Amino acid sequence: MLSCRSVLKKLPPLARASSTLCRLNGRRAVLNHGRPVRVPAANMSTGPSGLGRDTQLYIALVGAATFAGGVYAYRTVKSDQRRYQERIDDISSRPLKLSSQQTDEPINFSEPTATEATETAVEATETEPIAEPEAAPSPEEPIPPAPEAEAAAAPTETTEPVPVQTPAVEATPALPEVPSHAPYLLIGGGTASFAAARSIRARDPGAKVLIVTEESEFPYMRPPLSKELWFSDDSSVTETLRFKQWNGKERSIYFQPPSFYIQAEELASAENGGVAVLSGRKVVHMDVRGNKVKLDDDTEISYDKCLIATGGVPRNLQAIERAGEEVMKRTTLFRKIDDFKSLDKVSREAKSIAIIGGGFLGSELACALGRKSSEFGLEVMQMFPEKGNMGKVLPEYLSNWTTEKVKREGVQVIAEALVKSVTFKDDRLEIKLRDGRLVQTDHIVAAVGLEPNVDLAKSAGLEVDSDFGGFRVNAELQARSNIWVAGDAACFYDIRLGRRRVEHHDHAVVSGRLAGENMTGANKPYWHQSMFWSDLGPDVGYEAIGIVDSSLPTVGVFAKATAKDTPRAATEDSGTGIRSESETEETAVSPVASSTPAPALEQQRDNYGKGVIFYLRDKVVVGIILWNVFNRMPVARKIIKDGEEHADLNEVAKLFNIHED
Repeated sequence: MLSCRSVLKKLPPLARASSTLCRLNGRRAVLNHGRPVRVPAANMSTGPSGLGRDTQLYIALVGAATFAGGVYAYRTVKSDQRRYQERIDDISSRPLKLSSQQTDEPINFSEPTATEATETAVEATETEPIAEPEAAPSPEEPIPPAPEAEAAAAPTETTEPVPVQTPAVEATPALPEVPSHAPYLLIGGGTASFAAARSIRARDPGAKVLIVTEESEFPYMRPPLSKELWFSDDSSVTETLRFKQWNGKERSIYFQPPSFYIQAEELASAENGGVAVLSGRKVVHMDVRGNKVKLDDDTEISYDKCLIATGGVPRNLQAIERAGEEVMKRTTLFRKIDDFKSLDKVSREAKSIAIIGGGFLGSELACALGRKSSEFGLEVMQMFPEKGNMGKVLPEYLSNWTTEKVKREGVQVIAEALVKSVTFKDDRLEIKLRDGRLVQTDHIVAAVGLEPNVDLAKSAGLEVDSDFGGFRVNAELQARSNIWVAGDAACFYDIRLGRRRVEHHDHAVVSGRLAGENMTGANKPYWHQSMFWSDLGPDVGYEAIGIVDSSLPTVGVFAKATAKDTPRAATEDSGTGIRSESETEETAVSPVASSTPAPALEQQRDNYGKGVIFYLRDKVVVGIILWNVFNRMPVARKIIKDGEEHADLNEVAKLFNIHED
């Protein structure tokens, strides 16, 4: 009985009233001595099937609501299907729309005729922005022109030339300069992007890769800009950008000749894919959810997978930035090919150049310009806040030795120099230091580090690391779904050494290659320790791996150098001038230690001809510098990868065979 009442209470009022009336009538019939009693029609519902008028109204309302809901759901589904189909049709018709738009704006895109199609890709895009008169009707052939357009044509152009041009014109419609879609989009045209493109094509031979770069150059290597190019005897080196390596072989700074690449407008139609470079363009906005980017001319490019390899921009001193236009005009922030060309010109015209910065770049440029000091009567100065050259990297004793080496190259070294202000006076620059010293010069080269380019972080919603700078990525170099970062701009997680950001050529190669592999589905973590190197001319150089920081405890083991222990001899052995190119993925296994005993410490005191410097953290080797020791990087990589404590690092140094002649 309780359950019946609870059910009754849940019924709607109209239904509950009708049910109560039916129940009372039924009870009355049973109590009349077992004889059925006919209930008057006036006491029951007058509607059909014995239902009351209120019940009919209730049923009608429920039915109407159900019908209306069904109609609404049906219309909603059909509307969504229609919008979806319209979106698909719009995407599929974009190339046709872009092609038809070019009939009104022929300046933006080239309109090749049949004869022009045989010209080189560079000529087609650079020398023929406007089609010749004979080619004017060509883009209109696929889409019949409106009658008004035909009437506007010159009256002398009859239908006679049309049959002659029709077979050639219908071959291909005008192609846009910027493709609307790139399966693989690489932002940045440096070493990391090129390494990624090569890796993508190796794993996916038919891949279509588009590189978008602000520079007007094809991808090139930066190290020769501060090294070998300055030692060239060719007076036209700034034009050819070819140089002799330390081993005497000649090569270009470009990774590949222009013929290696395809034109950007041909990317979509390339049957076998390829790598295209869109130069002189900048990506200013990323729509991560929509998988598309916007260029500085408002052109949009959609992508399937994207790599951010934007590198960095040279830092400047605030004292120089505040000094005004005249000082800035006489300051070089060294990074690109144009910077090399302009500084080379300055070195031939100026009487004095001051290099601010004691790191890799500053020291390399100091030695390079120092070699020219006697030839052109050029005064070269290098100033830095540390006590010695490369004081943030090398232990103090080796930093002091390097400083003396730089001085012997003809450079005036000014240590412990903190710039307070820079002024332009009497056609010269005056650099005032915080300790009161005053330095006069004609030109300044600011080599004070690199600021990672993270301009896209805000629009893309990507995280920037607060400690190291750069886009924060995981061990697979992935920042978000379908977005990877490589090179100087990547702050990655090293599974051996923790979170890091590295600014060196070999890291750009390694990280770019890994990002390219992961963009094609490899899902590999960053484990390969990249190396870097620096040469103070052809006779002194070093290679390093891991964390090399002079604030860490170090142990150095040195030996007397021989004629083969120089960068020049190393490149003659390996056959390459860019030493990272001789790097392989192999891991050194069980290297054979030298049986020659280490020389006594007093014999090594001031002789740093060649050696190994170990950098320790919690008694574990986390970094290694090979000083004038070459082609031993796999051994160093294995030591860091093992992450073991070593009781005697002199024994570990024997693995590099530094005591053998």
